[in-house]
Amino acid sequence: MKSLQDSLYNWLTIKVVSDARQDDIAAQETKKLFDEILYNDHGLVDIEVTSDEIMYYIHFKQKGEQKKMRFPRELIEVMLEQINAEPEKYRNYDDID
Repeated sequence: MKSLQDSLYNWLTIKVVSDARQDDIAAQETKKLFDEILYNDHGLVDIEVTSDEIMYYIHFKQKGEQKKMRFPRELIEVMLEQINAEPEKYRNYDDID
């Protein structure tokens, strides 16, 4: 991923899913992949996430400089809402017969 903003958006979206679905192997593996992208491709460290009713805020260091970005909750939580609305479409690997 070339854009830091795109990488953070995708990372935060899967982080929200993986935090809510800690037994979801695919979500955990995907989050790990995005962790590596943020660290290896963009040089981010000390990533912290906070939120309020409207936004998610990501604070991080890049090349020693403290930075932040924000994303609307409605955009970040859309994947989790879709999974929760149709859980049969998003079964865990271990649940597949």
